[in-house]
Amino acid sequence: MLSFDFAKLSPREKYKILIGSVVPRPIALVTTVDAEGRANAAPFSFFNALSADPPILALGVENHADLSPKDTTRNAQLNQEFTVNIVNDALVEAMNVCAVPFEPGFDELVAAGLTALPGSRVGCPYIAEAPVALECRRMMGLSIGQSREIILGEVLMVHVRDDLIDPATLYIDQLGLDAIGRMGGHGYARTREYFDLPTRSLQAWRDDPHGGERQWPLAR
Repeated sequence: MLSFDFAKLSPREKYKILIGSVVPRPIALVTTVDAEGRANAAPFSFFNALSADPPILALGVENHADLSPKDTTRNAQLNQEFTVNIVNDALVEAMNVCAVPFEPGFDELVAAGLTALPGSRVGCPYIAEAPVALECRRMMGLSIGQSREIILGEVLMVHVRDDLIDPATLYIDQLGLDAIGRMGGHGYARTREYFDLPTRSLQAWRDDPHGGERQWPLAR
């Protein structure tokens, strides 16, 4: 094993190790609205769900090189809301367009060929082409040094493509979702290889410590 003391590494070196190690990371294509009511869309892979009760999502939004906040941070602070659109394989190219550092006020959704639909509980739109969209109220922002803002949001409303969710059980079809994850560098990963591995009870483990009910990957 090679060991690295983070106190002795530069920010860039820490970044490289973290993004290469903590994988795959889900991708949030975040929509917000600026002071003039113009929509903004930007992807972030420092993102995850932290809690179900209350339902909390977290975004890690890096500031610009001059340490000024990005449009997502500024808009979320201004309106106290944002929407997370889950990125699937069909949205990869459009997401990459939204990652281009356009000037403030530029409509990334139009450039990417995406359809903006009005939010139900928030003023910012959600993306019609996204398999899942989660409307959030900004709970708080944590300034981490000068380089990054951690945004916590409470989920107020979720939109799920109707062919992906069972309305009775609320189970979402993971293969149908076809989400992608971010890897290190410029890498991405698909989630089409899927397997079940139920958590065993203590008694089941005692009965058969080496057993398991793994169902091997099902690929589409």
